[in-house]
Amino acid sequence: MTDTLTDTPAQLPEHPMPRASGCPFDPPPALRDLQAGRPVSRVRIWDGSSPWLITRHEDVRALLGDPRISADPSLPGYPHRTAGLKVRDQTRRTFITMDDPEHARLRRMVTAPFAIRKVEALRPSIQQIVDDLIDDLLAGPRPVDLVESFALPLPSLVICELLGVPYEKHDFFQRNTRVIVRRSSTAEELLAASEALTDYLDDLLTVKLADPGDDLLSQLAVQRVATGEMTQRQAAETGVLLLGAGHETTANMIALGTLALLRNPEQLALLRDTDDPRTVAGAVEELLRYLTITHSGRRRVAVADIEIDGQVIRAGDGVVFANEIANRDPEAFPEPDRLDLTRDARRHVAFGYGVHQCLGQPLARVELQVVYSTLYSRIPTLELATGMDRLEFKHDGLVYGVYELPVTW
Repeated sequence: MTDTLTDTPAQLPEHPMPRASGCPFDPPPALRDLQAGRPVSRVRIWDGSSPWLITRHEDVRALLGDPRISADPSLPGYPHRTAGLKVRDQTRRTFITMDDPEHARLRRMVTAPFAIRKVEALRPSIQQIVDDLIDDLLAGPRPVDLVESFALPLPSLVICELLGVPYEKHDFFQRNTRVIVRRSSTAEELLAASEALTDYLDDLLTVKLADPGDDLLSQLAVQRVATGEMTQRQAAETGVLLLGAGHETTANMIALGTLALLRNPEQLALLRDTDDPRTVAGAVEELLRYLTITHSGRRRVAVADIEIDGQVIRAGDGVVFANEIANRDPEAFPEPDRLDLTRDARRHVAFGYGVHQCLGQPLARVELQVVYSTLYSRIPTLELATGMDRLEFKHDGLVYGVYELPVTW
């Protein structure tokens, strides 16, 4: 079988694609059209290359679990997200951009703190942080920006405690992380931000080698760096990955999830009025499916020919997985554009799929469960303090969300 798509690069649709005006929660309409008509098709990205775009839920799961698909950005044909990220990804390697067995070896070094049992043990302390932040909200002025006052501090406090990073440095790492996840950042800006974070954590690892604590960076320093299993620079770069991923994604889910619930008051009422942990857990999965904030596509490259849906992805072809539309696939989720907190959404791919599935998903789930089961019951009259048309969404980011969310009660 041969590739039947003969469009020239100039004729191919550009990716990423714009969302429809006035539909901030829905994926771009062009993705829906491709999913219905050409679920495995080529698109044109920023550098003029034409990777394959995978839009069906079943195909996304199949290919992300296929060993013929590589996460290595140094391979020819890999579809980099931006020019800046191409430079960074080829010069700074972490386990998420490696294939097995090296990926598995390095990932195992940081897996233990994110195990479900360990994360569940953090639930009481996460609950305390949430309650303290809500106390501050209730005692402060109104309206208030929920992003700055609640959505961002919570995961930042949690990941800082887990890693052993002083929370007093949150402005520093949040500022640099914003540069890293902004599509418009130049290579120079990205490398400078990454270097600043890595240098800081490198210095912190030196301190922890001499005086270790009960945190992940101390464990890496003592158990991996001191034993020669990992260089100190590798440990610092791993810390940067965990620090950024540990607060940026969850913060956006808290704020955007709150906005989606405020726009769907009957669904908000279901969540606000329940004390059933299973209902809350199910609601979290549905919100993850519905919003899919990692909206720039997971990037891979084929290392062998793969036949799928009548097309042949050749070795060396780039592949982009459109998770946001895969999670709106009507074959997997009936009435996919409807937010339904009673839906069984556990098969979503918001955290990816396969061996590279998000390491921190147990922690993100617990944080979101605590937030969604607490915020709306403690502030039952929470409401948006501005018009939807005045909100600025992160269309330019690798992670989707809102820059600010003014609320009152």
